[in-house]
Amino acid sequence: MADIYQQIEDIQKEIRETPYHKGTEHHIGLLRARIARLRDKLLESTSKKSGGGGGYAIKKQGDATIVLVGPPSVGKSTLINRLTNANSKIAPYAFTTVSVIPGMMNYRNAKIQILDVPGLIEGAEEGKGRGKEVISVIRGSDLLVLITEPTKIEALERISTALEKNGIRINKERPDIKIEKKTQGGIKVFSNINQDLSKETIKDIILEMGIRNAEIKINQKISIEELIDALSKNRVYIPAVFVVNKSDLIANKEQGDGSIEKPILISAQEGYGIEIFLESVWKKLKLINVYLVGPDERPSLRNPMIIKDGLTLYDIAKKIGDDFAQKVKSAIIWGNSAKFEGQQVSLKTKATDGMMVRFV
Repeated sequence: MADIYQQIEDIQKEIRETPYHKGTEHHIGLLRARIARLRDKLLESTSKKSGGGGGYAIKKQGDATIVLVGPPSVGKSTLINRLTNANSKIAPYAFTTVSVIPGMMNYRNAKIQILDVPGLIEGAEEGKGRGKEVISVIRGSDLLVLITEPTKIEALERISTALEKNGIRINKERPDIKIEKKTQGGIKVFSNINQDLSKETIKDIILEMGIRNAEIKINQKISIEELIDALSKNRVYIPAVFVVNKSDLIANKEQGDGSIEKPILISAQEGYGIEIFLESVWKKLKLINVYLVGPDERPSLRNPMIIKDGLTLYDIAKKIGDDFAQKVKSAIIWGNSAKFEGQQVSLKTKATDGMMVRFV
């Protein structure tokens, strides 16, 4: 393991010492791909070793799972206790939380699991401070809340960088690249978009990532990093909200938008900013309420179903049950998205927030 870290460090040194221009782009691209492969090895090794124990084998429950991530003693336990039915021990000293503490929050009819994990400290990506176990929990989440306090603002950038090194892409979309592996024929690259990267660079990076025979379809303009991400085995894409707790210690408070540049200001102790924080969490999770209406029922908000935005009515029917989905042919809808109350629509119709649905 130490040998892999040394290899990564040596390659990074070579990249730093190599001036970046069109003539060196190909070489640097291959070096970055080599680092990605080595990091994939580390991640695979970590996954095998963290197969359970110590409170980290947390079963995902509810409609979504959020993980609170931050340095020690920034108020994660106070926040989770305010939001959920958890009983996370609170004390004004570091490393109070020594295992994952799960809690369940009810918000807009959704049951949202929130996990309070040990604080991430410097060097977490190398296993310090139980960093590897924490990162394994993070990789399985639906949303990250990166939280700090006014005297540790720099932690947001540091933790984001540590997560990037571990294959976790925050607030980014997965590159639109389709990879179809073959048994022979070499590497074939197809793209209708004029790329800044040469075909030779793209092919050699693909080979460096261990793929020998494949058809690669690139449907967007890509950078070297995006190409490597698409080819890597261990990339996960997770939305995140950035938060500064204990904001009552800040003299001039200007509420942020949840980005790393403008974190949301809250006080878990006093309740300040909690509603703004919850609104941001809801938007990032992209959850919506759909209300099911039985055959003989009047449309109402009595039977909510929480689903991901973008699903069709057929997807909802499938969630109810495969046999049910086979029987229904269409749906009647009420609400803002209906052209008129009681409109009959196809099962290909996309569900919208607040829609009332009767399957027929």
